[in-house]
Amino acid sequence: MMKLIRSAQRRVLCHAAGCVLLFSLPVQAEEEVFQVSAEPVREIRVASRIEALGTLYANETAVLAANLTETISEINFSDGQRVKAGDILVALTNREQLAQLDEARTGVADAEQQLERARQLIASKYVSRQELDDRTREFNIAKARLRAVEARLADRLIRAPFDSVVGLRQVSVGTLLTPGMAVTTLHDDSVMKLDFTVPELRLADIQPGQRIIASSRAFAEEQFEGEVAVLDNEVDLVTRSIRVRALIPNPAGLLRPGMLMKVLVEGEPRQALVIPEGALLPLGKQQFVMVVTERDGETVAGRLEVKIGERSAGMVEVVEGLSKDQQVITHGNFRVSPGQQIEVKVPEEVLP
Repeated sequence: MMKLIRSAQRRVLCHAAGCVLLFSLPVQAEEEVFQVSAEPVREIRVASRIEALGTLYANETAVLAANLTETISEINFSDGQRVKAGDILVALTNREQLAQLDEARTGVADAEQQLERARQLIASKYVSRQELDDRTREFNIAKARLRAVEARLADRLIRAPFDSVVGLRQVSVGTLLTPGMAVTTLHDDSVMKLDFTVPELRLADIQPGQRIIASSRAFAEEQFEGEVAVLDNEVDLVTRSIRVRALIPNPAGLLRPGMLMKVLVEGEPRQALVIPEGALLPLGKQQFVMVVTERDGETVAGRLEVKIGERSAGMVEVVEGLSKDQQVITHGNFRVSPGQQIEVKVPEEVLP
């Protein structure tokens, strides 16, 4: 009696005289199935975001200085004071100019009287037309002298050129000012200029009128809103970036020139496809993702190249390469290869 014995590796024929090996059967190793986690490609509304650091400047800044050599006789401001345009802040010694002013005013009054008398006499034909012309010329010369004295006197009064806040005073009464010597610095801080740079590649994403949000570590709980005012007319050849200026209203006067600000520029919202950032597989300058696909009734992994856009809060925008509701592998994507059989593991938090 013969009996056929099968084993995983061979087939054996046995009888009374013994057993004979008929042939060997190859062992087929079972393919390993990896467990992975996957999430669908989602379509949401996103906005282009540009983050940068910027520096604040006053809307207008002026360093007050004299344009002549003279001694200070009066100081009419205090440190940190708010002043209006035209306010007299510093007066220089002007006794001589005041005397010249009185003399010039008297000369104008006398010349005006002579001119009026000549007009009356020429009507009666007691003086010639030439006499009237001479008196008119003398009156005009007197007025010109008065304006010259008033101008010299005005040079001895240093006024605020615009509404502003005064900085620290750098002079005292009795100081001998020389041309160019600083008295104080004025800042118009009603509106602040915020200058920052953005890469040349983002030039198309920013334009005048866009809303910005700025913040400072000095006021951690505050956010300051403004808008982009202008872009510089050239790109820096070294950094390949462009300088942008935004304007921020400053009614409370919290912001000061020189402060470092964090800037966020948001573009118009748009519909976009996004995936978790952990699904990306970078290779040089290229980006790939592993996706869940079906082949011959089995769930396998596939690899696709994608082009990405904005990144935000662990998500990344996919510009090309994926469609809505495709599933991308988020955990285990580094371990699987294209065509490998996989099992998509359901997260515990979604189990019933």
